[in-house]
Amino acid sequence: MSDETVVQTKPFAVTLDAGTSLLNKTGTWRTHRPVYVDRLPPCNNACPAGENIQAWLFEAEEGNYEAAWRKIMEENPFPSIMGRVCYQPCERACNRVKLDESVGINSVERFLGDQAIKYDWKVPVGQDTGKRVMVVGAGPGGLAAAYHLRRLGHQVSVFEQGAKAGGMLRWGIPKYRLPRERLNAEIDRIEEMGVEIRLNSPVRDLKAEMAAGGYDAVFLATGAHTPKALDIPMTGNIPVVEGITLLRDVELEQTKYLKGRVVVYGGGNTAMDVARSAKRLTGFTPKVIVRRARERMAAHEFEVHEALEETVDILNLRTIKEIRGNTFVLEKMVASDDGRPHPTGQFEEIEGDVLVMALGQDTDLSLLDTLPDMEINWGVLTVDAGMMTAYPGIFAGGDMVPSERTVTTAIGHGKKAARNIDAWLRGDHYTRPEKHQVVTYDMLNPWYYSDAPRTVRPTLELIRRQSGFAEVIGDLNEENALFEARRCMSCGNCFECDNCYGICPDNAITKLGPGRRFAFKYDYCKGCGMCATECPCGAINVVPEEI
Repeated sequence: MSDETVVQTKPFAVTLDAGTSLLNKTGTWRTHRPVYVDRLPPCNNACPAGENIQAWLFEAEEGNYEAAWRKIMEENPFPSIMGRVCYQPCERACNRVKLDESVGINSVERFLGDQAIKYDWKVPVGQDTGKRVMVVGAGPGGLAAAYHLRRLGHQVSVFEQGAKAGGMLRWGIPKYRLPRERLNAEIDRIEEMGVEIRLNSPVRDLKAEMAAGGYDAVFLATGAHTPKALDIPMTGNIPVVEGITLLRDVELEQTKYLKGRVVVYGGGNTAMDVARSAKRLTGFTPKVIVRRARERMAAHEFEVHEALEETVDILNLRTIKEIRGNTFVLEKMVASDDGRPHPTGQFEEIEGDVLVMALGQDTDLSLLDTLPDMEINWGVLTVDAGMMTAYPGIFAGGDMVPSERTVTTAIGHGKKAARNIDAWLRGDHYTRPEKHQVVTYDMLNPWYYSDAPRTVRPTLELIRRQSGFAEVIGDLNEENALFEARRCMSCGNCFECDNCYGICPDNAITKLGPGRRFAFKYDYCKGCGMCATECPCGAINVVPEEI
């Protein structure tokens, strides 16, 4: 062997000069590049209260229950309540429903809310700003606004004309759906933060009350408590009761007048609650007369389903033409293509002993009589994008403004108004963060998600449901709450599964550490898109390369 022979002791690639392959940046071949994105989960997008659902489910699936609860409390002060009465638009929007069943978001939220009550978790308040805000109405919207304003450091006084706080949560939702100890606990927490709730304090002249109290801003959330009237030809003396009045009397245990066969007129949530309460109080099967077809009823689906489970008799496409003694004359209706009911001229008769009118409620705006600048259309206040009325410093929300009339919507309005009031008090404008693109099911890679049947909350047996006001729907325990939270697919947001890191053929992805996700090394990424194809949650997008 020649003395000049070189013995190769290392792999060829390692012995190459640094000026060759190590500077061969294969990323220069690329025509498209992958980028990490954060998309908006459909559950978040559908929540009228604006909860960051995916974020608190992420904490819950790790067993960090208090952290999950605190994430909810950034947006909504009533998780225990909402876990019982919310109509769950988030679950209807959930992408997982196309794989097996939606995530039981409402069940997990209720579990977290109950954990907070059990362990007495508290919420801190902000540094005092010296500003005073008046809230009119201690219902869900008013209390939500008071809560958020207090977190921002403002002094808040809530004026409530009733003897107890809660609004329609207390007077319109029966105990079998919302136990009062849960309602009271979440209201008490707000009072413990320093919010003053003045009971038996109706506001008849808003302008005078503002001046007397030296308030810097006002939020109006009086709700809709005035029953809508309908004149029905009637002979005899059959008792006629308003639905909202009956539910209030049920709360006060003053329903001795409710005897015999109850006929309910209306197809909304109030009508369902009235009928189910009447079943418990009389033992007779109530009949609910609804003008519209079953699929067009105003009541939420779960309300109708539970009423039917309790053998409430719902007569759709009917209207009450007249009442003769105890005989109700019903006219049959037929629905046109647009769902509107039309009379047929065909009649039938049923018997009843009490008529309950549950046709909806209007808002009483008489407290605004001294403020002529207010703009009122169709019985509701006009507000701008920041929830402020035509009168500077007076904001309004919930049933008082054009919107869907639900508890969740009212809570969302309270939060939105509080943030705008806070900005207005500082001489500023609140700017809502820009919304990300909503992630759809076709953006996901469902192959990575194993079938995991939804955990169903226990239900009180039917015979006990019909005989008292015990809560109908039970709670998840810690084990199945954890399981249910883990069914979340983290739609549109990286949860650090390492798929992209492991599958990249160019080793062009860097792990940044727990909670910090990943980064692309574009010098070596050829833009093949395998990372985006294999990302389970749709958190990688492939875009054309900039030229």
